[in-house]
Amino acid sequence: MAYDQATAERVQKSLLGRDFAERKMMGALCFMARGHMFAGVMGEALMVRVGSDAYEAALTKPHVRPMLMGTRPATGFVLVDPAGFASDAALAGWVQRGLEFVAGLPAKG
Repeated sequence: MAYDQATAERVQKSLLGRDFAERKMMGALCFMARGHMFAGVMGEALMVRVGSDAYEAALTKPHVRPMLMGTRPATGFVLVDPAGFASDAALAGWVQRGLEFVAGLPAKG
């Protein structure tokens, strides 16, 4: 599955001035901070790492659905459909959620 380049560029723009890395994997463009994936673009959807504690609450938000690995939900990650990040503020809010989650994890390599 290819990722939407326009969405990827919007995420990149929202991260200007921050320390992050990009990595292509699982057919997606993933964004990493401190060695942890915090967001990504899968197809047209925005993938966000919210953590297991915030997972159920995130799924109650409009235009949010579980991220599946095969047929099983990847608990801790959600997919936000384009209507859920149509504005730059909404996109930045989701990206910030992912960043805040990984800020609480120990840095990797």
